[in-house]
Amino acid sequence: MKSPLLSLPGAVPAEGVDEGVAAHYGDLFREQRALADGTGFVDLSHRGVVTVTGDDRLSWLHLLLTQHVSDLPTGQATEALVLSANGHIEHALYLVDDGTTVWAHVEPGSQEALITYLESMKFFYRVEVADRTPDTAVVHLPAGSIAQAPESAAVRETPYGRDLFLPREELEAFAADAGPAAGILAHEALRVEQHRPRLGFETDHRTIPHELGWIGTAVHLQKGCYRGQETVARVQNLGKPPRRLVFLHLDGSEVHLPPAGAEIRLADDGPEGRKIGFVTTSVRHHELGPVALALVKRNVPVDARLMAEDTAAAQETVVEP
Repeated sequence: MKSPLLSLPGAVPAEGVDEGVAAHYGDLFREQRALADGTGFVDLSHRGVVTVTGDDRLSWLHLLLTQHVSDLPTGQATEALVLSANGHIEHALYLVDDGTTVWAHVEPGSQEALITYLESMKFFYRVEVADRTPDTAVVHLPAGSIAQAPESAAVRETPYGRDLFLPREELEAFAADAGPAAGILAHEALRVEQHRPRLGFETDHRTIPHELGWIGTAVHLQKGCYRGQETVARVQNLGKPPRRLVFLHLDGSEVHLPPAGAEIRLADDGPEGRKIGFVTTSVRHHELGPVALALVKRNVPVDARLMAEDTAAAQETVVEP
């Protein structure tokens, strides 16, 4: 869905999965600094919105998701995953219950597949699943923001800020009061700085939660059975994940950032060395300079000097080997 906020001065449309909102509004670093200072907002109205209502909504979702949500307090934000039977990540949900409805936002365009799965698992439970994307826009207010959330919005408050589930018809009026607007690139730069994985960026078809540090934040290890739990328990109790998420400080003298998918090798092995990982997201940060998230083989030494294509990179540990 194309956001009406693309008509704001300086708006440059985002591309790829984030198409439909602004990449930036003319000054990427200013927008990052504003968010870091707790001012402004990010238009995330391209994200999918799914709701679950009914008396059994929490107990039912508890059976399907990786997170413990059967007793989720009203207004408490959480994250959860849907896994395949083999434990690979299929969906990531960012949700909150407002007392009558569970609100969740998901990656753009993924809501239809998620709803299809949820509908197939309803059985006799008293629940109703709905795609609210056409009438609900997600807006992000950064941590420290004093902007008021409209009474019509469901609010998901996290350490990183507040996600508002706002009636789409109110988006332009809200933006006029909550500015300045920051684009998705500023939001992504802070996400990378915070080492937070994103479905479809830090994941591929075989990613398991342990590789990205989603154990604890999106996966509860003491809850009952759910699809893929066997893999989660086996890796947690008996082994280690094959890959691990790292944070990279990239050589700032390079003009171009290594793109997503850029191969990573040990610097000491030279350009012909074997591939040990790949870049997942690379950004230019207003303070840290060029940085990235990447997946590397678990046994890569934590102090190893790396090369992302032709760019030298120093790693920080996100997931312990």
